Amino acid sequence: MNNPFYKYSGSDLLKNPVVAGLVIMFSILTAYALSLGGFLVAIILFSIPVLFYALYRLFLSPEIGLSFIFVLNFFILGISRYIPVKLGYLMDISLFLTWIAWFFVYFEKRMSLAILKNDLILLAFIWFLYLLFSFFNPEAYSKMAWFSAVRGIGLYMILTIPLIFLLYTEPKQLDKFLMIWGIISILAALKAWMQMNIGPDPWEQKWLDGGGAITHIIFGKFRAFSFYSDAGQFGAALAHVGLVAMLIMLIVPERKKKIFWGAVMIAGYYGMSVSGTRGALFVPIGGGLLYIILNRNFKAFIIGLFLFSIIYVFFRYTYIANSNYQIYRMRSAFMPEDDASYMVRIRNQKLFAEYLKTRPFGVGVGHAGSRAKTYAQESFLSNIATDSWFVLIWAENGIVGLYLHLFILGYFVGKGTYIVMFELRDKVFRGKIMALLSGVFGVLTASYGNAVLGQFPTGIIIYSSMAFVFLSPYMEQKLLAEKKLLNT
Repeated sequence: MNNPFYKYSGSDLLKNPVVAGLVIMFSILTAYALSLGGFLVAIILFSIPVLFYALYRLFLSPEIGLSFIFVLNFFILGISRYIPVKLGYLMDISLFLTWIAWFFVYFEKRMSLAILKNDLILLAFIWFLYLLFSFFNPEAYSKMAWFSAVRGIGLYMILTIPLIFLLYTEPKQLDKFLMIWGIISILAALKAWMQMNIGPDPWEQKWLDGGGAITHIIFGKFRAFSFYSDAGQFGAALAHVGLVAMLIMLIVPERKKKIFWGAVMIAGYYGMSVSGTRGALFVPIGGGLLYIILNRNFKAFIIGLFLFSIIYVFFRYTYIANSNYQIYRMRSAFMPEDDASYMVRIRNQKLFAEYLKTRPFGVGVGHAGSRAKTYAQESFLSNIATDSWFVLIWAENGIVGLYLHLFILGYFVGKGTYIVMFELRDKVFRGKIMALLSGVFGVLTASYGNAVLGQFPTGIIIYSSMAFVFLSPYMEQKLLAEKKLLNT
């Protein structure tokens, strides 16, 4: 008779001589590999069983893959400072594996694909088709440049948005996405605080000494970059989460949630300030203005305009707190005529305009700006900084591609505004979607000055936010049905 209080544990497997033999062999091989290859080899070996278990879980629940992608998105570039391995394509692998796992689940459960009949997915598909057409651009001679650059511009968009529609359709999954974003952003701000007050760690210092200091130590002032790729991306990303957290904090009724999102807001704006990224300031300004409009509250609109006017006057017409480097850097964004780098950008844009007059489809994806220096060094535009995201799109895809890109983004903002103002009824849920929409618009505003939209982690966050906005009417129906069920 079996004892009901007795439970088999994992260690009981070792009673099997085959399993015990495999464990001993793995231990011997690990010790031998350590003696030959050192710490990196040890990490790889110990990762193998973890990888197999992760794949097993992924093919049971593909949404786990999407959650992993959200987390990986924040660390994928910064971690290369510590591990001498290029991990950029790990995102591509993770996305494709998640898709494969979904296909297995789909064929088993015969899931409906009706939810994919959405105009946002159609527009993402049209944009990617245009980028595929760019592969055959006669101006583009490096196919490797296209393969490398197309990922951030369009591939992640067409892979991420449908996955959200298929795997993250529950209101609680939206909260999960927001929670992952908020927690990692707090960690990012803490890391930035350590860089500012304790100093960079040895691996970060090595990165600075290898060339990073050129853009991260300006006039003797350090620009924090946390575990992100650079200070520009860090500043924009933290400004983005700071805005979204502030707007969610205003709407959630629970005290604990208000405290949490208040902490995320403080972390976000702190990160923005210590990054020294001037363009990041336009994320909360642009997003905040849209949020005021979405509220359809005349009193709030007047108060908001008054506050933004005070901010503008403070930075544009005063020199208050100029001794603070962060404030001084942000103030220079409001005085472009006194900024030498801004005047260089204007001259560069004139060069682009002249060169692209006879190239309506641009010079090819990956053939302009800093990205071209790796694979397309002979490209004329590789020696001219693009700076702006929209200038980058214009240079690589021509005026035709730029107009298509702007139409897609404009359509998203326009329909997203309609959804928020006229389709959503639940106050708290509507507030979260408003925050996401405002955050996307804020990043689009700041993208005029910085090419942040298609970079890690902002790109995946933006594409996910776009999907959640267009999914929101469907998600709200589920939310209202759950509330009705609880009240009966």
